[in-house]
Amino acid sequence: MPGKGMRSICFNPRTTSVISLPRHSRASPALIAHLPSFSESTTMEQIIEFATAMITKWDPDSSTFARVTSLFYEDKGEAMQFLKCVNDLQKAMQLLVSENSASEKLIQAQNLMQIAMKRLQKEFYQILSMNRAHLDPESVSTRSSRSARSSISDYEDDGSPEDDDVRVAGDSISEVEEVSSIAMSDLKSIADCMISAGYAKECISIYKIIRKSIIDEGIYRLGVERFSNSQINKMAWEALEVKIKNWLDAVKIAMRTLFNGERILCDHVFASSDSIKESCFSDISKEGALILFSFPELVAKTKKSPAEKMFRVLGMYTAIAENWPEIESIFSHESTSTVRLQALNSLVKLSESVRAMVSDFESSIQKDSSKFHVPGGGIHPLTDQAMKYLSLLADYSNVLTDILADLPPPAKSSLPESYFDSPDSTNAPAPAITLHVAWLILVLLCKLDSKAKLYKDVSLSYLFLANNLQHVVSKVRTSNLQYLLGDEWINQHEAKVRQFAANYERVAWDQVFKSLPENPAAAITPGQAKDYFRNFQSSFEQVYNQQSSCIVPDPKLRDEIKVSIGRKLVTKYRELYDKHRLTLGGERNARMVVRFSPEDVGNYLSDLFFGTIEGSGSTGSSSTSSSLHRRHSWLKA
Repeated sequence: MPGKGMRSICFNPRTTSVISLPRHSRASPALIAHLPSFSESTTMEQIIEFATAMITKWDPDSSTFARVTSLFYEDKGEAMQFLKCVNDLQKAMQLLVSENSASEKLIQAQNLMQIAMKRLQKEFYQILSMNRAHLDPESVSTRSSRSARSSISDYEDDGSPEDDDVRVAGDSISEVEEVSSIAMSDLKSIADCMISAGYAKECISIYKIIRKSIIDEGIYRLGVERFSNSQINKMAWEALEVKIKNWLDAVKIAMRTLFNGERILCDHVFASSDSIKESCFSDISKEGALILFSFPELVAKTKKSPAEKMFRVLGMYTAIAENWPEIESIFSHESTSTVRLQALNSLVKLSESVRAMVSDFESSIQKDSSKFHVPGGGIHPLTDQAMKYLSLLADYSNVLTDILADLPPPAKSSLPESYFDSPDSTNAPAPAITLHVAWLILVLLCKLDSKAKLYKDVSLSYLFLANNLQHVVSKVRTSNLQYLLGDEWINQHEAKVRQFAANYERVAWDQVFKSLPENPAAAITPGQAKDYFRNFQSSFEQVYNQQSSCIVPDPKLRDEIKVSIGRKLVTKYRELYDKHRLTLGGERNARMVVRFSPEDVGNYLSDLFFGTIEGSGSTGSSSTSSSLHRRHSWLKA
């Protein structure tokens, strides 16, 4: 093709300036206005004459005016005539080649074409470089999405002051979008002309240089860097975590604006050639996209394994998964298949890392060999840490369902049969995430059983189990775990909590219950009454001192245990007190024998399960108990 040997011209934006000058040195207006169409009956001489007049006017080497003035900024109408003239010249050259490939007219036409291409290269470069702000990917992608919504917004203006502010902002945005639209249209017109004339290489070279610099700058501004495996492994977790958080923000912007905007611009400018637009987009975007999507794979491979890593890895997996439709759409061509493959590899490595961390979490529970027993039968640190971990995992149940699908499920012999059925259907199998969470909690509960055996006091071991299981159930109820495990699981384990609490009550308080007669209102002798009062006071004082260090952190469970003890103890003791106190030989003798009123007993019980009470080494006398004024609602039950 003519012009194949022409060298690509690249202009430096620092030295190239465009000065708006008064319109002068124009070709004859009559000549331009009556520029004939190639389809009309015109001679070859006329075509070349018109082309000579138009092209030489804008030859940068022929005049200062042409060198410092932009054709497309000076006169858009004349710019369109210039493009038409070039297209007609190209058609004329094709005819000349078929007639006489060595004719002087063909040589003249080829020289004119080279001048014209040099001019269009200059214009193409200037439009790209001078409109960087208007052709940045965010502006292009925003313009594309806004144009799709413009018809809807026309019907939503109700004339309010807020709408006036929105309208002003919208007008400002529309002005920027209009400039962007004009620039895109001009670029397409020039690209079509140059490609048609056989100068695609020169056009593409300029486009790639400028647009790749914009994408690379965008990636840099988003804080995305190229790392190696060794760099990631040497990085402190705190520093790596900052990089991960930054990446999570960057990937959203990169997919929605950076790569999407470049895809739109590339498709528009080179709409006439699928191969060119794909080649351009690949060369411009592939490197930045590979840097972006290789980072998660490096994080997944790192040997660092703090608890927080699980949730950062899940966050990155979620980000890629949520953007996967855009990744497939934007990087759909074979030339960008490496980007899709890198994103997919990162998903695979992230999922492998998650499965490994889930297995490590299970192992850490099973291997916990600490002999530490919580004072007062409270919440064990293992319970608290494990349930916090599982509660956060449940927030990622959507992606975990896919990730854990490849992990072998727990053996059916390890879990009740009901765990393997979906909560919504007796026939559908439960999701993998449900089975694994149920299994991990079961592993935790088994470990807690062994921890409970560390207590020498059997009643305290039961209280420990009640407290810890209640904490597990509470965490399930107040997190997304409830949707995974279902109401049946919660009800079953709440019943176990009540059973543990009842066992604690039976073992710890049985001797106090037995110190009272089966029927306190039945007739007994004063001596028997005195024995009952003394036995009750002795056993109550002993058990109270033993249980004063016990703790029940959950307010609901704490009150339930108190209500249960109070109904059995205070109610019976009140009957004994009211019926037989004065049979002890008058008020004076009664005071010497009976040290606790029913209200005193209730007040002492009200202060239980908060932990050790300062200064309460002994229950003392009625005067001591009178200082305990709290009357909980359960006393009225």
